Amino acid sequence: MEDIEDVLGPAGFSGGGARARCPDPRHAGMPPPPSADPLTTCVLTCCHRFMLDLICFLILVVFVLQTIYVKTFGCSHNQSDSEYMSGQLSAFGYAITEEPEGADLWLINTCTVKNPSQSAMSTLISKCKTANKPLVVAGCVPQGSRDLKELEGISIIGVQQIDRVVEVVEETLKGHEVRLLSRKTLPSLDLPKVRKNKFIEILPINVGCLGACTYCKTKHARGHLGSYSIDSLVDRVKIVVSEGVREIWLSSEDTGAYGRDIGTNLPNLLNAIVAELPADRSTMLRIGMTNPPFILEHLNEIASVLRHPCVYTSLHVPVQSGSDAVLKAMNREYTVSEFRMVVGTLCELVPGMQIATDIICGFPGETDEDFVETVNLIKEYQLPQVHISQFYPRPGTPAARMKKVPSIEVKKRSRELTSVFEAFSPYEGLKGKVERIWITEIATDGVHLVGHTKGYIQVLVIAPDSMLGTSADAKITSVGRWSVFGEVIEGTVAIKEAALEQNSAEVQVKNSPNRVEEAACSTNTCDSCACSGAESAAQQCTPQQCEGPSDAPTNCGDATRQETPQSTLVRRNVEGAGKTSESDTEKSRGDDQQVNVITRGALNIDRILWGGLAVSFATTLAILVLLTCKIFYTSS
Repeated sequence: MEDIEDVLGPAGFSGGGARARCPDPRHAGMPPPPSADPLTTCVLTCCHRFMLDLICFLILVVFVLQTIYVKTFGCSHNQSDSEYMSGQLSAFGYAITEEPEGADLWLINTCTVKNPSQSAMSTLISKCKTANKPLVVAGCVPQGSRDLKELEGISIIGVQQIDRVVEVVEETLKGHEVRLLSRKTLPSLDLPKVRKNKFIEILPINVGCLGACTYCKTKHARGHLGSYSIDSLVDRVKIVVSEGVREIWLSSEDTGAYGRDIGTNLPNLLNAIVAELPADRSTMLRIGMTNPPFILEHLNEIASVLRHPCVYTSLHVPVQSGSDAVLKAMNREYTVSEFRMVVGTLCELVPGMQIATDIICGFPGETDEDFVETVNLIKEYQLPQVHISQFYPRPGTPAARMKKVPSIEVKKRSRELTSVFEAFSPYEGLKGKVERIWITEIATDGVHLVGHTKGYIQVLVIAPDSMLGTSADAKITSVGRWSVFGEVIEGTVAIKEAALEQNSAEVQVKNSPNRVEEAACSTNTCDSCACSGAESAAQQCTPQQCEGPSDAPTNCGDATRQETPQSTLVRRNVEGAGKTSESDTEKSRGDDQQVNVITRGALNIDRILWGGLAVSFATTLAILVLLTCKIFYTSS
């Protein structure tokens, strides 16, 4: 079709190529038509307005009020991608819902780290097809395994195409199949975003990694290392700080590898970001998972950043095994002694340093002696967070072709290592101490608020919701195996600030699906995995979901474990917190988390629109009735 300028001419409607309209000679000299009766004109005007309102209402129902159900599996990098996709859809007029049944389209953001998460994806796809809903599948599964049978006839979008999600959703709603998987430049950090937790910004600093672990499937999806520039990341930090974000999580498949593809490094980035954080410590920085080979080069610089008042003294450094022979088979590119150097140096240079790690039980070729070395390593350091997984082969990886350790033996080792880990009491020394905590969410019981110390130890306190997004001093009153409990000390600056803000703008973050429980996986209900108390909050363990491989660094390890939304395990009986109860065994992990991003603001806008339409219809109908009665009375 020709452009409208070509049709009408260069001067548009009034001149140029458009021919001037001449008066009809048949009407020359004729008197103008008589003016209409004012009452009739008013009635016609009201009818016209009524029709316009009806058209606007239909447009609103058909287009604006379409809803998208978003489901996210896996790591915090995936979570960030879902927040970006939800933000773009919301900005375009779609509503993001937590109710799949009433949604017009389902958007599933997938994870390829473990087989259970992919199986859960397949189950969800089947449910969607049964419900006859349009479906878009995003994330690592379609990017790394595009030829899966489950993805036939389904619109899919790759990890580097999330900025085109609106286009894909619109075409899918029209009944078309769209497949966008070609790699391109990194998605912009300035896309619209709807955060799962308004106080937490998940900031991806790079995608992919430099490793070649033999068990990793994520490398197939996320690809080789691609880093954002320091300037773009610093600009993003400035924006989110101005928006009231209280925690910034640096997320990637391997934080330590940042910048090696663009001629810089992680310390340069961290120093640039820290310089932009508020001096009042209102916003804290959390550094994501890093592999030993890359942090070894910058131990002193990293330690200096971790000591900064606005940086959590917590780091996720996966070891995966205590045996050099197993590490070599995994192609991890470091030794156990190098891991010891990382942990020892950081604990020496950073007061209150908290280290988390990962272990894979039963990797192909692991002998009894190899496993004993792993157990001894865990006993030696007694780390407060150890993420234990059984090995599970991922299709297409070298490890899938290796000779497997018998499943019975793998489960036995997993249970044994879990028992060793659960025998520790890492937080015992905190009782009676006063710690500064940063409070960012409501616990699952709806009573406690969840705060974290500078070492990112979870502290549960009873305080008003207005304290969300603030920090305060808290006295640790009791200690459990997975969490500690405290009392906010009255008179602290944060309490005063919260009291002033309570009347003007009460902060509410009670979206219960966003407050996930801390994993406390028991070998009684889930003997294929053992989870530390502070591990991924998005994980909910079921017997079918615990057979996957470790969330190793190259498998989105930082995000799946250390960087997923914060844990909020609540135990009312503090004295029995160290014991495994029936309820505790039910608080276990899997690989999926649901993105529920309907905000109260969005709901209020919908109510205003509906209310305005209702008032407009009622007014128009009332005027029509009155005018009709008046016309009838006048004519009679």
